[in-house]
Amino acid sequence: MSETQEKTSKTYDPFEPFRTIRDTYLDVMAKAMVEAVNSEAYAQATGTMLEGYLTAMAPFRETLDKSMLQTLQQLEMPSRQEVAALAERFTNVEMRLDDMDAKLDAIQKMLHEDGKLPGAAREERASPTAPAGGDQREGTRAAGRRQKSRPLAGRRVSRKQR
Repeated sequence: MSETQEKTSKTYDPFEPFRTIRDTYLDVMAKAMVEAVNSEAYAQATGTMLEGYLTAMAPFRETLDKSMLQTLQQLEMPSRQEVAALAERFTNVEMRLDDMDAKLDAIQKMLHEDGKLPGAAREERASPTAPAGGDQREGTRAAGRRQKSRPLAGRRVSRKQR
């Protein structure tokens, strides 16, 4: 074979016309579908269909919810509503703690500006070699007491051991 025939046989793709037809078809269909989906008639039809589906499924949904609630009660597990109520309560507690923290910071700032904060006076009088906040052994003893009073996590402690 000659060199020119070899180049033309390598570059010729018999499926190229089919790819062109496919790409043109997909472009036309995509434009038609976008126009159809963005119409008011399509939105109404979809809404009607979903409403019918939800109406038909309501009794099954209620039955499923009741059986799930009974199962969770038998397993002594919380329901979705109970978990949501707890989450709401924790959120309220967290918000209150944040408010209290902000108020305490404001009080501490006011006392520090007036020079009436007891900790500020002690820190200023403390020597450079001594740790701030008092005797180091006293802090160690208090930490030891806190550790002893708490039982180990995951381990049952009998009344005699307490």
